[in-house]
Formats: sequence, C-alpha cells, structure tokens
Amino acid sequence: MTGDAPPSRLEQQLTFLVELDKAKSIFRQSYVTDGSRKENDAEHMWHLALFVLILAEHAGEPIDVLKVLKLVLVHDIVEIDAGDVFVYDEAARVGKAAKEAAAAERLYGLLPPDQGAEYRALWEEFEAKETAEARFAGAVDRLQPVLLNLTTKGRSWAEHGITGDRVLALNARIGDGSPTLWDHARGLLHEAMRDGYLPSAPSAS
Repeated sequence: MTGDAPPSRLEQQLTFLVELDKAKSIFRQSYVTDGSRKENDAEHMWHLALFVLILAEHAGEPIDVLKVLKLVLVHDIVEIDAGDVFVYDEAARVGKAAKEAAAAERLYGLLPPDQGAEYRALWEEFEAKETAEARFAGAVDRLQPVLLNLTTKGRSWAEHGITGDRVLALNARIGDGSPTLWDHARGLLHEAMRDGYLPSAPSAS
C-alpha cells in the first residue's frame, strides 16, 4: 500500500493472517500430554481440526465436515483480544460474551467485508450451537481438553480443585454433538474417579 490509498484485498487478508499469530501466545489451562507446559489456542484449534477429520463418523447427525473444520479453526480467534477464560470459572466468565463480541468486531473486521462477514457468522454459529455442525464442533471442543486432562492424570483439574461431578455436568454437552463420544468420555471420567485422580465431589470440611 502506498500513500493514503486504502489497503488492497490481499493486504487486508495478509494483515488478518499475521494477526492470527498472536493465538500462539494465548495459553489455555490444559497441559500438553507430556506435562511440560500448557497448550496455546493455535495448537488447540489445529488439534480440533484433526479431531473433526478423524471422528466425523461419530457425529450424532449428518454434518458438512468442511463447515465443521471452519468452525473449529475460527472459534477461539476472539481470544487474541478477549483472552482465555477457564471454563469452570464462573466469576471470570462474567462479561465474557461482550468482550468476545468486541474482539470479533475488531479481528474479523481486518478482513475484506465479505470474508469478515462470513467468518464472523461462523464464530456466531459456533457460539449458538443451533446447527448440527456447531454441535459437533462443540463436542470435540469439550472432548479434547478432557482427553488432555486424563492423559496428565487430571493435572489442571487438580490445580483448580475441579471435581468429577462438575466435569461430568459440564462435559455432558459432548452428547449434544455425539452421543457415542460422550458415552466413551463419560466412561473414562468414571475410571478417573475410581482411580482417585479426579475426586468425585468436594471433600467434607
């Protein structure tokens, strides 16, 4: 771009793509499987894309796999501005929707208007969970951190004092997108409670 000329379509697209690099610095609560560090948002979205490709046959309803891939690859972009909020922290979630809406306005606004509208709509679809694709995207979005926690013997759950009753209640939404995946995950969670690294309920004081 030169002088005061508006950015070209390509320049807008490249600006957006470079901005996405910041997702690599937004860290989540789940640890990577070797326990060495917490995963970041970019890794999470990439991992979900592979979950979709490998597990699509277990969706509870017919789905457009390409649409689901788009949903999982854009759903956490807003956290570049809004930050990651631990899903079990109800106090921290106050005001989350407004922060993420403002983030969506800025970040998707970096794109050319047609693409910005398309990807903003995908993010809104993911949040609403009203389509089969969004429900399956939501299912793998919950399943992935459950598996990371199980692999690390409940490390992030233990750090935050999260008990099995809460994990089961929150992650039951996996069943909205895939009863098969939820049946399997629920069995793994009950095994973790039996093995003692996921307390079933808060201990009596």
